[in-house]
Amino acid sequence: MKKISFFKLHALRIALSLVIVPVLMLHVVGVLNLGFVARLENYAYDLRLNWTMPGTVDKRIVIVDIDEKSLAQQGHWPWPRNQVAHMVDVLFDTYQIDVLGFDVLFAERDQSSGLASLERLARDDLKDNAVFSQALNRLRPSLRYDDVFAQSLKNRAVVLGYYFQHGKMAQSKVGQLPQPILSRGSFVAQSVGAMQASGYSANLPELQAAAAAAGFFNASPLIDDDGVFRRISLLQAYDGALYETLSLAMARLALRETRVQLNFEGSGKAQALESLQMGQRRIPVDADVASLVPYRGRQGSFVYVSASDVLQAKVPPEVLRGAIVLVGTTAPGLLDLRTTPVQEAYAGVELHANMIAGILDGTIKERPAYVLGLELVLLLVTGLLFAVLLPVLSPLMATLSTIGLSAATVAVNLWLWNTAQLIVPLASGLVLIAGLFVFNMTYGFFVDARAKRLLARLFGQYVPPELVDEMAQDPGAYSLAGENRHMTVLFSDVRGFTSISEGLSPAQLTELMNAFLTPMTKIIHGHRGTIDKYMGDAIMAFWGAPLSDPQHARHALLAAMDMVVQLLALEGHFKAKGWPPIKIGVGVNTGDMTVGNMGSEFRLAYTVMGDAVNLGSRLESLTKTYGVQIIVSEFTRAAVPDFAFKELDCVRVKGKEHPVKIFEPLGLQDELSEALRQELALYQTGLQHYQTQNWPVAAQVFAQLQVQHPDCELYRLYAQRVLDFTANPPGIDWDGTYTFLTK
Repeated sequence: MKKISFFKLHALRIALSLVIVPVLMLHVVGVLNLGFVARLENYAYDLRLNWTMPGTVDKRIVIVDIDEKSLAQQGHWPWPRNQVAHMVDVLFDTYQIDVLGFDVLFAERDQSSGLASLERLARDDLKDNAVFSQALNRLRPSLRYDDVFAQSLKNRAVVLGYYFQHGKMAQSKVGQLPQPILSRGSFVAQSVGAMQASGYSANLPELQAAAAAAGFFNASPLIDDDGVFRRISLLQAYDGALYETLSLAMARLALRETRVQLNFEGSGKAQALESLQMGQRRIPVDADVASLVPYRGRQGSFVYVSASDVLQAKVPPEVLRGAIVLVGTTAPGLLDLRTTPVQEAYAGVELHANMIAGILDGTIKERPAYVLGLELVLLLVTGLLFAVLLPVLSPLMATLSTIGLSAATVAVNLWLWNTAQLIVPLASGLVLIAGLFVFNMTYGFFVDARAKRLLARLFGQYVPPELVDEMAQDPGAYSLAGENRHMTVLFSDVRGFTSISEGLSPAQLTELMNAFLTPMTKIIHGHRGTIDKYMGDAIMAFWGAPLSDPQHARHALLAAMDMVVQLLALEGHFKAKGWPPIKIGVGVNTGDMTVGNMGSEFRLAYTVMGDAVNLGSRLESLTKTYGVQIIVSEFTRAAVPDFAFKELDCVRVKGKEHPVKIFEPLGLQDELSEALRQELALYQTGLQHYQTQNWPVAAQVFAQLQVQHPDCELYRLYAQRVLDFTANPPGIDWDGTYTFLTK
């Protein structure tokens, strides 16, 4: 039966496997939204981040914390601006910090000094009181707390914070925006996908004018779907200009840089923003001009000092000297807590601290545009490889391959993460690998395993399990229907079984037969043979069905020779049991046979029939006549040319018109001993004289062989035939064939 090709055999399975690949590719390009894959990707990102973050404290950046202690000692927030101004003076004058940033907003005027009430008294009730007016004029500058705060900001590296509003309903304009980092017309707006702000809440104009810079501190527009802050906008657009975030502005001042440049990839309409350039530092950004926050660890990865301690100058000088300082709050009541990959309740001010450290150290992870193409290629290659590979692997090998490929994918991904600061999506590849594995295992269980169980039910009693596994690769190629095939059949029979059985009890005989048939069956199965039936002490087997076997003659011959060798190995066991030794005769023939499920409607058996089968049975019977254990036909001999054989005779068995030459196999030609070669040459000479009716010479040769090998039944047989034919010649038309009239 012709075997079909691998791809035709597994076409349906491969096609169904490959359906998973385009589904994931469509998700990657954004056409199809697989929410669970996106959630898994976020989870994979968070795991990598938590596994690889340094977990150390960065002492370059100090957070002045408006904490519960500060609120208890200095009063609720907001504090009077003169108090904030005093803190600024202490930080710069006493502690000599480098840069100061405010993660708080000063959008409303400070009326806490009571100046408005005093001026109302001066206009009304005390307008004629010259002393009061003079005192008020003298105190007025110190009571204008906003001016006092503004004065403290001048000529110092101070960055104020503000926030942008987004959406059509948020269009208020409060306070004064700083100068944009990139003004309208200085860049190609279509190539920059920055978040578009619709309004803002900024600081008082006099404060903004006094500060060195300002940056927005709200990251909420880019919060992920699961509510986690993983990235921050570095630039946002308003009214055609680009404004910088608080962390970028502070890093810029710390690096003494005055401008930020845009780095693009591609050209023309395909141009896309790739990174920001600030002096020698390249800051990778995505399509939203946002960067992933390079978290150092859980909250507390930077030095925290209480704002109250700063106001009272209680902080050790070495903690703040030369530091980059952020003023923010961790007090729960001020609602500046965020959900992050490293901690559910994380101080918002520390987000900016992480970004500043990442900019200074160049540790911001990059996810460039070409990663999309890389992900698609990896999905395609992995999908094609696994779709073709998994159908041919065993469940164990498929499991090991899946684990191995998954581990390799994770290892390469982590290597890119750590060495190249490159983020390659991980979830889609792992989902593809897992999906293909689960599908193939399911398909194998419900489809292939079903076919295998059917084959095992049909052929399991005839062929070994390993051949059933092989047949299961192409279950449609095998059936029990009758067909003609070129095959090899083997018959074996125990010599003198009647006398053996008479000397044993039924239990002993059963045990003996099991001890004999089991190793014989294993040998036949080991050589890819099919057990046809056991006939008492006899075995019938064939090669070439149900599994096609181009080497069926060789395998049958090897099985026959191994059966004889195995009997010698069993002699010790049989002797220990008190059983008689067993000798067998084996007949092997090759030819065209009919094979299939045959019998009656009451009982069927998978068997072979035909003249070639009958000849095999006759050859087994002839082993007794010629005193050998194995006889093969000339057809089997021709199929195994590298073996050496002794020609036994040319016979016409009962039921056959045409004569056939029969042979005893001796082994591989290259392995014959010199003595055996000389014996064969002498025997062949005698046989030729016998076949040409040269009886005197033939008698002399066989007499010589009998002297050399007195136990050889074959030489005695031919010596007796020569005597008989000398007395009664067969006639001049005799062709050397010996005719047997019985089975």
